[in-house]
Amino acid sequence: MIKSSIVLLFVAVIACYGQGKILPFLAANDSIKQADLLTHLSCLGDDSLQGRATGSEGEKLAAEYIVSQLTKCGIKPLSEKESYFQTIPMHSSMPLASSELTLFGDKTKETLSLEKDYVLYKSGAQTFIPNPVPLVFVGYGIIAPEWDYNDYQSVNVQGKIVVYLEGEPTSTNPNYFMGNTASIYSYLESKQRLAISRGARGSIVIPNPRINPHKTWQDWQRAYCFEEITLAYSVASHFSMIINPEKSAILFQNASFSLEDVYKMDRKGVIQSFQLRKSLSFRGQFEERDFFSNNIAGIIHGSDLKLGETYLLLSAHYDHLGIGKPAKGDSIYNGVFDNAAGVAALLEIGDAIQNMNLKPRRSVILLFLTGEEKGILGSSYYIDHPLVPLHKTIANINIDGLAMFDTFNDIVGIGADLSDLGIHFSSVSQFMGLTVSQIPSQFLRTESFARSDQIAFAKAGIPAMLTMEGLDYRCLSREEALDRIVFWLTNIYHTPFDDLDQYFDIQASLQHTRFLFAFTWYLANLEEEIKWKPGVSYNTARLQSIAEER
Repeated sequence: MIKSSIVLLFVAVIACYGQGKILPFLAANDSIKQADLLTHLSCLGDDSLQGRATGSEGEKLAAEYIVSQLTKCGIKPLSEKESYFQTIPMHSSMPLASSELTLFGDKTKETLSLEKDYVLYKSGAQTFIPNPVPLVFVGYGIIAPEWDYNDYQSVNVQGKIVVYLEGEPTSTNPNYFMGNTASIYSYLESKQRLAISRGARGSIVIPNPRINPHKTWQDWQRAYCFEEITLAYSVASHFSMIINPEKSAILFQNASFSLEDVYKMDRKGVIQSFQLRKSLSFRGQFEERDFFSNNIAGIIHGSDLKLGETYLLLSAHYDHLGIGKPAKGDSIYNGVFDNAAGVAALLEIGDAIQNMNLKPRRSVILLFLTGEEKGILGSSYYIDHPLVPLHKTIANINIDGLAMFDTFNDIVGIGADLSDLGIHFSSVSQFMGLTVSQIPSQFLRTESFARSDQIAFAKAGIPAMLTMEGLDYRCLSREEALDRIVFWLTNIYHTPFDDLDQYFDIQASLQHTRFLFAFTWYLANLEEEIKWKPGVSYNTARLQSIAEER
């Protein structure tokens, strides 16, 4: 059934080449083997790479492996310098236990301990607060004009440290804070930028039990035990920390409302901002370094004289978290499915296309990105320093993970509905015998369009999307599938257990990779332009890049 569907797909897209060209396409699809995917996974997910942290020796070894595979199959470097590497200057900062954070009350003073009582969301010299600065509670720390919502309306935060709850107002109405779906206002980065714009000296995040009832302080510690890495030219940030929920109540001592009052307001959806009776100083001590990391870029030139000067960009990040807090004696965060799997798929798709006698009409870029785990750094740098014109890049298909639980009957396109990519995604899915599903409501908060590298390309105006399998598995029931996914996200994701010892169905990964190959071939042979849907904000950047020929 799959093979006959691919024939239909092939005919629909490149019928002008003649029926005699179908067999090479089928051969290329069949050339993607599960054994080859396993080989890539075994190399990139091995303990010897020590989790591929950005700027680490392990990441350099991963980069050398990727380059060796590109060279082996004959894919040329994208850079005019005949190098696969796009070198990126970066800076890292790691807080030390000798850092001093002090809370002052009317007649009290208490020192908080790094990791035990708080973790730093932002690190580095810009967080230094030598003299006590007043604290003010600002609800969720959100201003959302479209919903007439403003946590800052009744308080002055100039020169103060804002304290806010994780998350956003509770809602079941999709027209108010997107209902059960997390809006961009809930992201810590959005809240921090808003605090800076309001003149705040810093911010303190209080974990919200309503948002993540099963998330422990150990989970927060594990997430923020790694060095913070930024692009060397990034604008300086400010002091930002996440406080242990067991310590949070101290911030509200002698204030108009207690922390328990705040939690009650949150549950009722009637939260308010108010002054606190505390101030804070922070004298941080850090281990810092400057270094270089690399994006890796190869190109398969298109066969059409005109369309060959336009580009379909496929991306996958090859970094992970590196070495962190041990769990059951294991401290290597291997990142096999986040995202050695995506790299393996991209290598196989590139190899399959490169070895076809019939190349696609448009050029295909294979972009292996660094620094995704540190805040989509590699993709952001590429957008600032594009290797081909952005306005000639027709779309980005980002690969962050592959199906791993079971072969599947449906597939999800994250961000597909924002552009014409959705139409083409549906066509390819139908031809491949798959139905298109929406993101399961249980994972709307974790599988957001803004959570991986595709968002950087979208912000630059390039139609972008990510794919994942749906919940209609061939052997698992929906309930069994949900249990496995929840278990993986809770116990495996961003832990040392995302390694080669975990259970995974390589046949599911192969099916996903072959779908991505078919989708790539389809898009790379399209005659028409891919456009954003009317009203989508990313279209402004697209029009600007076209006007500037950037």
